[in-house]
Amino acid sequence: MTALLEVEGLTTQFPGARGALSIVDGNDLRVERGEVLALVGESGCGKSMTALSLMRLVPKPGRIVAGQVRLEGRDLLELSVTEMRRVRGRRIAMIFQEPMTSLNPVIPVGDQVIEAIRLHESISRSEAKKRCRDLFVEVGIPDPEERLDAYPHQLSGGLKQRVMIAMALSTRPDLLIADEPTTALDVTIQAQIIRLLRDIQRDRGMSILLITHDLGIVNELSDRVAVMYAGRIVETGSRSQIFREPAHPYTRGLLRSNPTLAQPGQRLPEIAGVVPSPEEWGAGCRFATRCGDRFDLCDREVPDLLEIGDHRRTACHAIESGSARGGQS
Repeated sequence: MTALLEVEGLTTQFPGARGALSIVDGNDLRVERGEVLALVGESGCGKSMTALSLMRLVPKPGRIVAGQVRLEGRDLLELSVTEMRRVRGRRIAMIFQEPMTSLNPVIPVGDQVIEAIRLHESISRSEAKKRCRDLFVEVGIPDPEERLDAYPHQLSGGLKQRVMIAMALSTRPDLLIADEPTTALDVTIQAQIIRLLRDIQRDRGMSILLITHDLGIVNELSDRVAVMYAGRIVETGSRSQIFREPAHPYTRGLLRSNPTLAQPGQRLPEIAGVVPSPEEWGAGCRFATRCGDRFDLCDREVPDLLEIGDHRRTACHAIESGSARGGQS
């Protein structure tokens, strides 16, 4: 069967001092119907830009220069602006990182959700208001009738995020893109939002593309995982494959350095160095400068994303050559 979303060769560029820089560099993704795919990586790896590219919301002067983004076989990159607006919000919805900057501060939150509903459906304001109230109940907003008239500054961070989730769900999308949906929230509220997303996904049977650097959230929510580093996908697999037998040195480093997965009483390992900026990307593997499996070829050629097992792919010269050590990166 055709996947709900199929992405092939997606490339998004921004101008740089020495020419165009591919912030999203020839990536493939596949989201099946009813599954949660987690896109994982450190800050600066290109995860959010990937999401904006899928929605065709890349900020100028950036632009999508290559690839296909097929929703049920229909390439979104070939749609007109008007056609894409019908898809955006209705078929694919997105929850952004910071709810406070996504909500209009001078309009009651209920009116904002009602407007989103009526933008995509020809229904009366009273019908849209009733649906908004029902959505507030569904996402766990207390006193939903009163909250309809509340302004964003009158709500806590957790309630603002629930409003954003209600808005995203208002048109019953097939795919929800959740970009770091718990970043600005405290731990208790984070857990509530994760449970909410899990329950909604199960009840509605929709697909979710979860973008995060938090492996604890990935372990709790996702079915499959795609690991991204410096603009490129470096490993994909099921959640159990990634967590039990990580193949790529970067994936292994992420798992070892995650506090929620570390052994109590032991020093927490780290991945030495930082994610290079696009201007620093060389001709070879972009993780090479931080990798314990590095050898000469890594500095010369970018590794291809190849099949290494049952529905698993990774991009690593050391794995191709059989010289990966699987040790400290």
